[in-house]
Amino acid sequence: MTVTLIDRGGRCVERSAEFTSRARAVGELVEEALPVLLAQHGVVGAQVAVLVDDDIVDASAGVLNLTTGVPVTSDALFQIGSITKVWTATLVMQLANEGLLDLDRPVADYLDEFVLGDETATKTVTSRQLLCHTGGFDGDRWPDTGRNDDAVQKYVEMLSGADQFFPPGERFSYCNSGFVVLGRLVEVLRGKPYNQVLREQLIDPLGLTGVATCVEEAILGRAAVGHERSRPDGPLERVNTWSLVPSTAPAGAMLAMSARDLLGFVRHHLSVNEFDAMRNPHVELPEPGLMNGHWGLGWSMPDCGGPVVVGHGGHTMGQRAFLRVVPEAGVAVALLSNGGDVYPVFSELFGRLLGELAGVHMPELPVPPVDPRPVDATRAAGTYWCSVGDWVVRVDDDGRAWLRVRLTKSPSEEEDEVELVALDADALITLVPTEGRHVVYGLGDADETGRSRFLRFTGRAFARKPFCP
Repeated sequence: MTVTLIDRGGRCVERSAEFTSRARAVGELVEEALPVLLAQHGVVGAQVAVLVDDDIVDASAGVLNLTTGVPVTSDALFQIGSITKVWTATLVMQLANEGLLDLDRPVADYLDEFVLGDETATKTVTSRQLLCHTGGFDGDRWPDTGRNDDAVQKYVEMLSGADQFFPPGERFSYCNSGFVVLGRLVEVLRGKPYNQVLREQLIDPLGLTGVATCVEEAILGRAAVGHERSRPDGPLERVNTWSLVPSTAPAGAMLAMSARDLLGFVRHHLSVNEFDAMRNPHVELPEPGLMNGHWGLGWSMPDCGGPVVVGHGGHTMGQRAFLRVVPEAGVAVALLSNGGDVYPVFSELFGRLLGELAGVHMPELPVPPVDPRPVDATRAAGTYWCSVGDWVVRVDDDGRAWLRVRLTKSPSEEEDEVELVALDADALITLVPTEGRHVVYGLGDADETGRSRFLRFTGRAFARKPFCP
């Protein structure tokens, strides 16, 4: 168990007597609360860091790996997953601020190799649309193009088969593929590989010496390993693969760091005005649950009913990351973890810290109604898809709904059905929680027959297959 204060220069300092009263109180709170919450919810290991009064305090608990039992320390490296997208967006905004990139010009003006399945989208989609996930094309493509410096380029060259679900700019649908394209833009306009630009433009200038951009760097430090359950009621087991494929690094496949270093990056964002435009709302999120409110340029903007909050989440191989920032108050909280029911830990810690430090009311995690209405079979039942697989929703005669996922990579295998109930008229929710939270599925716009055109899941809009029931 460690609690550390980091000054603006990134130095670890022992100065408990010099803490601001708030920083001291926060340090004591997280030091006491974190191990209790991890034990209560069966979380393997975690770090939490808090930015308050321009100082960063952090705490750690649990282990990095159930197999080795190595304890989590404040300098351990966790994958931040899709929080990487905020780093990629920052690199893109630097280009825009320097006049090297017009966010509203078509991407194809800069990238000769950028070709989508839809010709019109290829010619019109812009960097701004990619930053706020309104590109409209298939966003979950995971080809492994190797570990060399041309991995991102090769990924973009393979997008010619990407399906277009709706016209660019029409609606929000979370798009990992779009952020790989943005990473390629960074490479072309800087003339260097993505990871090198990331280090030269952000990591080194900010003094974030513990940040790792690849597995080769991560294993030189104290790297956390993810843990998952092979079945809902099974034990947590160490994953067999540490990260996603390197070709998707700009979307969140590789970047690892401590919670403390993550908030060092956030503190820089709040200390300059060149990234303020990233925190302006660009598109509304129609989805219920945790991904609500609006989206800016790289930042999510959840609706907390008070001061503006921005943030992001991350999910990789058995690791979860959470970040919330209240710019007006200069307050931020980060939680990095490596397996278990971490969502209640996130909800309790962030709810208390952001409430007391910034006057933010965090919404409660959604739960199924005690007496749910029957699910509308006409609206909900059907097969919804993206390149990852099919999401099949069936509704029985009693109005009970069931979801089964058929993954493209293993078509002969199907995940077990999970029961869904109606959260409201426009959303379904899982009856049994996973990772400590009930998953919400939004029902998209209805067609002329009353059937949902999309199934919304973690921000994605999966299109209904036209000839499936």
